[in-house]
Amino acid sequence: MPSALCCLPWLSAVQQQPPPPPIIVKIVEPDNDPIGLANVVIGALGLSGALALCAILLGVLLAGLLFLVRSRHPLR
Repeated sequence: MPSALCCLPWLSAVQQQPPPPPIIVKIVEPDNDPIGLANVVIGALGLSGALALCAILLGVLLAGLLFLVRSRHPLR
C-alpha cells in the first residue's frame, strides 16, 4: 500500500499556477498647477471678507431696527 507522502510532490505540481502578469503603472506629472497657493489664500480671504461684511451690515440693520423700535416706544 503506497503511503500518502509519495503523492505530495505530484499534488503540489498540479496545484501550482503560473504567476500573473506584472502590473505596469505609468506616473504622469501634471503640466502646471491650475490653482496655486496664492489663489487659494486670496479666495479664502475674499470669502471671509464677504462674511465679515455681511455680519457688519446685519449688525447695522439690527441696530437701526432697535433704534426705531425704542424711539417709538420708549422705556417706561
